Amino acid sequence: MNHLVLLAQVQEIAPLRYTPAGIPALDLTLRHESEQAEAGGRRKVSLDLKAVALGDQVKPLQALGLARLARFEGFLSAQRQGRGVVFHITGTQQIQPTSAQDASLHPD
Repeated sequence: MNHLVLLAQVQEIAPLRYTPAGIPALDLTLRHESEQAEAGGRRKVSLDLKAVALGDQVKPLQALGLARLARFEGFLSAQRQGRGVVFHITGTQQIQPTSAQDASLHPD
């Protein structure tokens, strides 16, 4: 199964483009920061992830804007020429941060 759910913030949004089939596409970069349990300890995790939204997913992401916390759902695929991965967003839900989420997204 290839299914990813990620709490993240939009760091960059590229200009709207269209696929050869005429489908709107939006390329973006997501930033995730948290603390995770691993091997009996806590680990700080920070990553930037390239993502793309197609069709009906474009407008909600444009409305979300930069630096807003959201829950992104979708799947991973290889980038063109097989260099790295890209997260294909199939659903987005804006999150109102709680103090606990703020702490996990911005660890000291």
